[in-house]
Amino acid sequence: MAQMICSPKAELEFLKPTENDQDKLHTASQIRKAAQLPQNDMTKVSTIGFTKSNAENFFERLLRAGVKKVVDVRLHNTSQLAGFAKADDLKYLLKAVGDIDYVHEPLLAPTDEMLKAYKKQKEPWDIYEKNFLNLMKVRAIEKRFSPQNFESACLLCSEDKPHHCHRRLVCEYLNEKWQGGLSVRHL
Repeated sequence: MAQMICSPKAELEFLKPTENDQDKLHTASQIRKAAQLPQNDMTKVSTIGFTKSNAENFFERLLRAGVKKVVDVRLHNTSQLAGFAKADDLKYLLKAVGDIDYVHEPLLAPTDEMLKAYKKQKEPWDIYEKNFLNLMKVRAIEKRFSPQNFESACLLCSEDKPHHCHRRLVCEYLNEKWQGGLSVRHL
């Protein structure tokens, strides 16, 4: 195999960033700064649903994940069907069990009309998803929050799995807008 031999000066010239490389680095730096992301650091966020889970399992998952704040993204967080996940009870239990903060954030929830169309009128998931993502765009949630708002946080909704839940859509939407700045884990 032939070995390339060049002077140290030529080697340094080869390694020197081109003008195009500098532009790319500058742009990436601006994007991170605009999104308020530290260099080489991602915001760790989790998501969780409370249905098909008892309180012990629910709180253990939060504690094992190191969650410091639960962000409730349900539109209606006081339903009698929510059991231990009713807003006031949940806020108390989170603090008592794991010193975890609680905040209700309906800005990250679908509208009543969207929920009714999906749940009661059996609207297909792909239509619900499209409508929900459009709602997030209209609300410009990427400008109203920063990645730091979600550090060690866990988005809460009722669905037991994230596949057909808007909490996953919120994370995916923000991740796209924040250039992949969120490291998302579904509990």
